Amino acid sequence: MSKVVTRPINGLNSIANSEGIFSIVAMDQRNTLKRMFAAVGVPNATDQDMFGAKTAVASALSKSASGILLDPTWGVPAVNDNDVLPSTCGLLISAENPNRGDFNGEPRPSPLPGQDAAWVKSLGGQAVKVLVSMHPGRPIMSGEPDLTTETVALVQSIVDDCRAQGIPSVIENLIYALPGQELTDQQKEDLIVESAILLNVTKPDLLKLEFPMTERGCKRIADGITVPWAVLSAGVAFDRFKQVITISCDAGGASGFIAGRSIWKEAIGMNPQEQKAFLTTTAIQRLDELNATVVGRAVPWQKATRA
Repeated sequence: MSKVVTRPINGLNSIANSEGIFSIVAMDQRNTLKRMFAAVGVPNATDQDMFGAKTAVASALSKSASGILLDPTWGVPAVNDNDVLPSTCGLLISAENPNRGDFNGEPRPSPLPGQDAAWVKSLGGQAVKVLVSMHPGRPIMSGEPDLTTETVALVQSIVDDCRAQGIPSVIENLIYALPGQELTDQQKEDLIVESAILLNVTKPDLLKLEFPMTERGCKRIADGITVPWAVLSAGVAFDRFKQVITISCDAGGASGFIAGRSIWKEAIGMNPQEQKAFLTTTAIQRLDELNATVVGRAVPWQKATRA
């Protein structure tokens, strides 16, 4: 059993910097991280491999982050047992099922019993992050479930549970193509915006959203939601993500970023010495650049929250 650590919870301030901006490092990948190991010649990543990667990234980057997003399987024990998080870096914990449900090839919400807000608090978490996937407007055949309605209802229950426990809710959405469909850029923009508007109704504390493709898409987000949002990196190249952050903040009123692979992905598979050197030079320089990018540009979450 991992070491028990209690951290203070002060709403979104727990995972934002002193200016109310989110500068969050994401390292909650589980299946994705195993695939990353396999891609660099480690086909069967061990628990030690996973713990080591989580510990290394958190140790190097948490000092320059307002928060870090970790999984409960390897990430949380790694930082709790090794005591690597400074008080200036809040802890978000992923509370979704890593194995997404499935309905005829589409993802379906499938919560894990017991992984609720109280459980996240018991692990020392200061915010609950849950990933869902949506395709608003998907056709519904007679007798089939309405996956969009199911997803919104699940999110509402999560938001309500977090509110009752006094811990912030962070809802991440990823859009998807229907089986056999290839999405155009316009369709992607529409789905990202429409999903955000649907999830906004549940009033989560923070939305973690994909870049809505264009400046126009960002403006639609700004006009359509009343809660703060942060843009995710989705593993795109670092220079591209800097552009994404700039447009998201300038046109969309984003309150910062939640970035993972764009910062640290090359570290996976390195030996410990190479990994530490990379994370303490290239990776930290990238994070510092992103921090500089949002200064004077991102909207503090307090100002982004509207009735």
